[in-house]
Amino acid sequence: MRRLMVAAGAVAAITVAGCGTSATPSLQNAQLSAAEVIQQTAQKADDVNTYAADLVLNVTDADGGQGGGVQGTMLYQKTPQLASDINLSQVAFNGQNMPGGARVILQGDVAYVKIDMLRTLVGATKPWIRLDLKQLGSQAGVDIEQYLAQARQFDLKTSAAMLTASKDVKAVGGEQVGGVDTTHYSGTFPVAEAVKQLPEDRRGHMQSELANAKDVTFDAWIDAQGLPRKVELNGGKPGAGTFKATALFKSFNEPVSIKAPAADQVGELPRTLPNTTQQPSGATG
Repeated sequence: MRRLMVAAGAVAAITVAGCGTSATPSLQNAQLSAAEVIQQTAQKADDVNTYAADLVLNVTDADGGQGGGVQGTMLYQKTPQLASDINLSQVAFNGQNMPGGARVILQGDVAYVKIDMLRTLVGATKPWIRLDLKQLGSQAGVDIEQYLAQARQFDLKTSAAMLTASKDVKAVGGEQVGGVDTTHYSGTFPVAEAVKQLPEDRRGHMQSELANAKDVTFDAWIDAQGLPRKVELNGGKPGAGTFKATALFKSFNEPVSIKAPAADQVGELPRTLPNTTQQPSGATG
């Protein structure tokens, strides 16, 4: 049942891909150095309540071949309940495409998943499957925290915090992103130092996920109010696999509608799934 584990792992990762946050419009870039801009953007990363984003992640395997990736869109809401709606038109893991893509609606610790392959493998009769994320690991023989960590390394809150470890960030020039004037910043950060910028409960997993990337190159496009309009991370090394993650952020603090599917369209994942040690590879190893 290797394909089932690939699907389960993919579900666990993409359900939390939107759990990062953005910045609030109170930063005046022109008055600050590049390092100060990054610092203040990271400090304000918890303040925006809603946003939308376009997401692209491409991964190469250790031999330089196409390991996988995702492409899609996301809606995020922080309060009154943490929620996200992730619609991935393209999903691939371990070099295998997932037919039909994937859509995941996250509400607190519950995810509603619409993935054709997973539904077929578990014999579900409803379009959507309800998953309790706290129980998924024990059900499927998958370390759920591994996939949470993989996803979090690309959310804006985490990536913005890690950027503050850079010692060489600089302003590249002015550019427009989505019709908005921004300043393009570029630099690198050492993984060991970047991980120290994260909450203690995330450090171990993040260190493991980025183990194959001694240094990460980043680009961030930040508007005059301090809002990150685009963030791009590149990491890995030849022989160990590489990744490129890009997030285009928009519609800050605008109303979003993130609702669970109709009850008659939702089924449950079986209590017991075949156990296996086979797990889908992560973005960075």
